[in-house]
Amino acid sequence: MSSKSANPGAAAAALRAIRHNEAAHRFEFTEDGQLCVLDYVLDGAVASFVHTGVPAPVGGRGIAADLVRFGLDTARTRGWKVRPVCSYVAAYVQRHPEYSDLVD
Repeated sequence: MSSKSANPGAAAAALRAIRHNEAAHRFEFTEDGQLCVLDYVLDGAVASFVHTGVPAPVGGRGIAADLVRFGLDTARTRGWKVRPVCSYVAAYVQRHPEYSDLVD
């Protein structure tokens, strides 16, 4: 049996330095020179997660999931409710019921 992780993306995810760019209302991460984002609109204490964007050259690496997880964890920490307007975010929350309490 190999000592390598069964999910190599999980190791990469632990090392991703996702930034919360509050001025631009988005969470962002750059992979191989490609900017990946989760955009939101904040209305009081409700964050509408409106767009997840990962350029095709870096797709399939779990970046979108990491951005959404980071965004949801930030929402929880800040006491925000979340509106998953983006279909990817909605699907993520459905697959991860531990975040369902955040949904507005």
